[in-house]
Formats: sequence, C-alpha cells, structure tokens
Amino acid sequence: MESLVEVQRGAAAIKEQFLTTKEKFHEFLASGRLRQSTDEADGDSEEPSGEPEQKRVRLDSDGDKKKKKRGQNKSRPHVKPQSYEDRRLCPSIVQERDTKCFYGEKCRFLHDVSEYMSTKAADLSDQCYLFNSFGWCQYGVTCRFAKAHTSPELKNLRNQDLCRRSTDTVRNLLDKELQRRLRKKQERFPGAEAYLKTVSRGEKPASNQEENLSGAGHTQVSSEDKLYLAPLTTCGNLPFRRVCKRFGADITCGEMAMCTNLLQGQTSEWALLKRHASEDLFGVQLEGCFPDTMTRCAELLNQNIDVDFVDINSGCPIDLVYKKGGGCGLMTRTSKFEQIVKGMNSVLDVPLTVKIRTGVQQNCSIAHKLITEMKKWGVSLITLHGRSREQRYTKSADWEYIDTCSKLATPVPLFGNGDILSYEDAMKARETGVSGIMVARGALIKPWLFTEIKENRHWDISSGERLDILRDFTNYGLEHWGSDTQGVEKTRSFLLEWLSFLCRYIPVGLLERVPQKINERPPFYMGRDYMESLMASQHVDDWIQISEMLLGPVPKNFSFLPKHKANAYK
Repeated sequence: MESLVEVQRGAAAIKEQFLTTKEKFHEFLASGRLRQSTDEADGDSEEPSGEPEQKRVRLDSDGDKKKKKRGQNKSRPHVKPQSYEDRRLCPSIVQERDTKCFYGEKCRFLHDVSEYMSTKAADLSDQCYLFNSFGWCQYGVTCRFAKAHTSPELKNLRNQDLCRRSTDTVRNLLDKELQRRLRKKQERFPGAEAYLKTVSRGEKPASNQEENLSGAGHTQVSSEDKLYLAPLTTCGNLPFRRVCKRFGADITCGEMAMCTNLLQGQTSEWALLKRHASEDLFGVQLEGCFPDTMTRCAELLNQNIDVDFVDINSGCPIDLVYKKGGGCGLMTRTSKFEQIVKGMNSVLDVPLTVKIRTGVQQNCSIAHKLITEMKKWGVSLITLHGRSREQRYTKSADWEYIDTCSKLATPVPLFGNGDILSYEDAMKARETGVSGIMVARGALIKPWLFTEIKENRHWDISSGERLDILRDFTNYGLEHWGSDTQGVEKTRSFLLEWLSFLCRYIPVGLLERVPQKINERPPFYMGRDYMESLMASQHVDDWIQISEMLLGPVPKNFSFLPKHKANAYK
C-alpha cells in the first residue's frame, strides 16, 4: 500500500496513520467550522451580538495562487495602529474623575456614557480577569467584560477586600516628569559626560566596575545550568515571559530597545522595559551604535529602573539595525564597541552582558577573537548564537564553535544559543563548556520546553492543555495591554504573532522519530482531535479562529499580517 504522502526532504518524520494531504487537511478543518456554525445557528438562547460573521477560511485552492515566501515578512505594509471604535469615551469619564476634563472644550472624546454604550461592541464574557484578580478594573464601562463590575447606573464597582490584598505586579514604569525632561532634553548625565570627555581626549579609561557577576554587590546572573529565555522582538513581550516563567525559565530579558528612542522618552520604547513581579532575574537589552548615546542610556536606566543586568545587542541581523552599525555591525567596529562597553560599565551598578553571533559572513567566524578582547573590557557574561548574520536562522547552529569560544571566555561565563527544541538538544549543549543555555525560537514553538529540560522528559502535551496556555496568555495580555476594545485587539495581534510559531510544534505522540528538530518542516497531518489539527494549520485564518475562541469575534476592520512567516524553513 502506497503512503498517503511522500515525505519531502527536511520534513519531520510523522507516523503514517496521521499523515494526510493538503486538500484533506483543509477539508477536515472546514467541515469542523461548518459543524460549529450549524450548532450556533440552531441555538437561539443568545441574543445577536452585532459582531461580524467569522471570516471565510482561505482554502488550499486560494493558497496555490501565490508562491510561498520564507523568512521575515518584509513586504507587509507598515500602517498606523488600527482604531476599532468610532468614538471613544473620554479618560476622565472612564476613570470617574471629579475634576473637569483635561482637554477642556477641545476634547474629541465622548462625555455621554449612554451615547458611548449605544455604539460599544458587545461584552465578550460576564467575567473580567482584571476584576477577579485585583478587585477592580481601571477600564470601567469601556472594558469588554464590563458587566462583571458595573452597576445598573453604569458605575465601576470595586471589591475592597481584594483591592487591599492586591499589590503592584509591574515595575519600571515611565515617570511622567522624567518623560517631560527627556523630551525637552533637560535630563543630565554627569557620569556619561565624564567618561565621554576622557574618550574625546584620546584616553582609554578602564572600566570602574571591578566586580563581575560573581562579585559582591551584584545579582548573580550566571550559574551552572541556568535556562535563559532570549530577548525576542515582538513575541518576547511581558505576557509571554510570564508564561515561560511558569514553565521554568530562570532568566528573562526584555525585548530589544533602541537607546535613542529611550533617550527621547518614547512611551512605546519604555514599555519594553517593564518587569513583572514573577521575573526574579531580569535584564533589559539595548541596541545602539555610538558610545555617547549608549552610555547616556545606561546611566538613565541605572537611575530609573529596577534590573539585574543590562545586555548589549550585538547579534541583531536585520538590515535596519546592521546598516547603521548596530547589532551585528558592532562586531566589526571593535574600537566603538570597546568604548560602548567601557562607557556603559562606568555608569552601571549592575552587570553588563553582551549577545553576539559567530560573525557577519557565514564562513568567516570572528567571535573567538572578539571574546578575548571583551574579557579585557569588563563584560560580565557573553551569549553566543552559533550562526552568522548571513545565516540568520537557517542551517544548523555551530555548537563545536560555541564550545571553543566557551573555553576562550573563561573565567567569563558564556551561554550558548541555537537549535534547542528538546531536552536531548539541551543535554548535548551541556556537554560543551557553556555555563548555561539560552532558548529562543524553541520557547516560541513550545514554551513548556523549560519543563522538559528540567525534568529530562518529552511532554506529550494535549491540545486542551495547549489551549489553556493560550488562555493564560490572553489573560496576561488583557492585564498588560488593557481589557477595553483596543487592549483586546492588541492582545489578539500578539497572540496571532505567537501562533505563527506555535503551529510548527508537532505533538510527541505523532512523531515517528523523537525528538522534533527545530528546522524540520511539519508535513500535513491530522491531529488526535479537531483542536490539535487546527493548531497545526499554518493559515492566518485558522489562527484567527483560535483567537476568537479566547477573545471573541474579530472587528469588521480587523487585519493581520505576521512579522515572521510561519513557513520559514530551509
């Protein structure tokens, strides 16, 4: 009997009874949606919500018209954040302030609650995660779960006992007065200015930070077998880091933040520095290419936020960063790199770490030369991704080279990064001389990887358990981005970005050969239930369907294009 599918080179080995064709896979998903819509039509207990119907799922015949693309989704249009409400309620009304509206007569927001409620989208549930967790919801009547905490008079209710027990869970918020000074360029950086004067005189000052990670007065960032969740642009947000902490991540780091944007007081950039209470060992990662801005930014953060370390991004491969000399570009600008490291060290009270790649070109590794220099500059920890900029995320990470570099780095701890998707991968990595392991894409594909590594086992996690993880993420997202319409849709967009990676996971029970490798492409397969099959889909429309199970129907004007294509295999 012939196999249903001819498994192509580079595809994961799945048990034959689960393999299927592209046509049958999408036909199965479509039949499930049809049954769901029929069941909803038969039930008349719920009133119409006024929300649009679910989007038609693009079938395989539609997908054949376009050639598949790989890698970063550079062609997606860059548009302003979408507004999902025609008229929004004034913040002074939402927060039930006694004072007059801040904007006065020029206010463009609604001040009539009844008028707002007449156009507000239907509530998604009668339970509000924020109200149940903290005793009140700051979004009041604009909350998409407002029926849980509003009176018949549309007043926001409080659970006083729960309010008294709740504490602030997020730190590193941007102070309004500090933001004003930054925007007006009134903030002073005496430590940075003193260092930059020595540079301008042609001197080469040594770092004043004599203690490394093992020294007194500093949080110990490095110890044997620590699992470090990599700083991940877009997907490495605070709600996702909370999920990974629950599964056993030891060290977390905020998303890459541009030092120039932080110095300008940009709210969106400062949001990347937020730290949740569960992140007991937390750092922030800075990107920059000049000693003056990086040193000033380091002094700014040292005085105003709570972190255990600061990391320099010298591994980002994207053109926008590289071409101006940042990211991987720093690896070839050693003089500037040295000035940046020593300048930041001179103003920081916490350890300074660096993340690098093997080099810029694929067959021309330079990390080993740079590591010996960085030891002299005062770097406290080095993380090495075993690929060059040219490779991006293709080919296999070079762990033999990582091993060589770890020996050169001694006594400075070196963490290895690349291709970790199972506890076997982690065990092989630990056979090298690395001090710890950084996990990046592996955590996006299966955040329970940290548990697998710590317990030395494969977790054949069910689709229900995976859906619960997504539900936790959406709750954390509503807490972080808001439970009003804007917050719900922002949570949805980040959930969809994550789903573009999660769909690459192949359940352990379906694999012919365990474990799955990170660069193996999943062939079309049927899961053990409908949800497991749906989670295997690489179509955006199916990801949207999953989001609607957790966050309700998408708005009429909703659109989504992932920043990274889910089929980026090579």
